[in-house]
Amino acid sequence: MTESGTNVGTVATMVPPPAALPDVLPTDRLNDRGKPTRALRDELRRFSDARSALTVIGCLLQTFGVVVAAAWLHTWWSYLLAFVLMGRGHVCLNILGHEAAHRLLFTNRAANDAVGRWLLSYPTFSPMLAYRRAHFAHHRDEMGPEEPDAALYAGYPIPRDSWHRKLRRDATGVSAVKIFRGLLRSLRRGQAEARYILAVHVVLLATSIVFMRPLAYVVWFVSWSTIWRVLNRLRAIAEHGGMVRSRDRRETTHVVHQSPLARFWMVPYHTGWHLAHHVDMGVPWRNLPRLHAELVDSGWVVEAIEYPSYRAFWRACSSG
Repeated sequence: MTESGTNVGTVATMVPPPAALPDVLPTDRLNDRGKPTRALRDELRRFSDARSALTVIGCLLQTFGVVVAAAWLHTWWSYLLAFVLMGRGHVCLNILGHEAAHRLLFTNRAANDAVGRWLLSYPTFSPMLAYRRAHFAHHRDEMGPEEPDAALYAGYPIPRDSWHRKLRRDATGVSAVKIFRGLLRSLRRGQAEARYILAVHVVLLATSIVFMRPLAYVVWFVSWSTIWRVLNRLRAIAEHGGMVRSRDRRETTHVVHQSPLARFWMVPYHTGWHLAHHVDMGVPWRNLPRLHAELVDSGWVVEAIEYPSYRAFWRACSSG
């Protein structure tokens, strides 16, 4: 993919040019919008409760476990290391919370929602039920009139100084303050999920105080307010920044090559195969690479629309 946007009318976008979007569908395995046909779809949509349970346990060990270990060591460097690692930790919690919002963690809906809300989403200030409603609107019509994140994705590519200002606001906690103000407004209106989020964080803070390690909660809170906010913007813009409303999801969702480093820090649990996720949002995270491979094998996703790295994408999105 080239490192510059294209133009739709007079508006700069990051949509691939028509010549890079081959008209090769449907096939015997994919319909005209890239969605798997029945037999393949049934195969790709299967997931295991046992494997999901192991994944959630591993995620909790990498998040709560990191902070507990820092508190046990109780040294300046352990807290600093936990602060850095918890940036990734919040990514992991949020992405598995996203899976739960799609009801793709556990086949039992009550268990899926309980784990998704109380163990994954509320500890990261995310109201999962409200998020589910907004997020499904995003999937129904990306960049459409009900797109909940239209302001986040619009206007790319943008001038480099504007891009740096956005990242500075994230890194210094300014963006987080806006979110906390929204949470406070929700509390004043008596919204249930806002109260649940507050309750979870009161418990986390109280636990850290009881064990005489309040810095443990500070690490959790400040890492979410800074590093996570940066990582979240970097990932989100790489998913949809500068794209347009279209039936062809190659015009709504970017394709970025998945490197091991990016998958560790920013897009774990295969979330970087985001076009596949938007082609069929019922496919669980483990099978997204398989669906992506089907899209490539069909000739629908070609090298010309794939950015070679996230760094290449970020250069492109801030070169306007």
